[in-house]
Amino acid sequence: MRDYDEAIAWFTGVLGFTLVEDSYQPEQDKRWVVVAPPGAGENGASILLARAATPEQARFIGDQAAGRVFLFLRTDDFWRDYRAFTANGVRFVREPAEQPYGMVAVFEDLYGNRWDLIGPA
Repeated sequence: MRDYDEAIAWFTGVLGFTLVEDSYQPEQDKRWVVVAPPGAGENGASILLARAATPEQARFIGDQAAGRVFLFLRTDDFWRDYRAFTANGVRFVREPAEQPYGMVAVFEDLYGNRWDLIGPA
């Protein structure tokens, strides 16, 4: 990612994630920023938001998986979250489709990384 505060604002304000931790690490001049999806609880899934530290790392912002989906967000109510994300300006690159495992749609985060939003069948 490019900027901690930009990423925190997007994940919490657009996706509704919770900010779990935001600690400055002066010895490394970086922050330890962790966000979690709603309902993740103390031992649930979370994401560490890491700022690119070098120009080489910065080149890959938004393309960590070469354009493929590599993050999956499971929801208990697909249509609720799909509508909320759409209303918040999330860009869906693949519209909702019914699959044997449930409903799925592909969206991009603020940097262009692709996620599957997956809900029950």
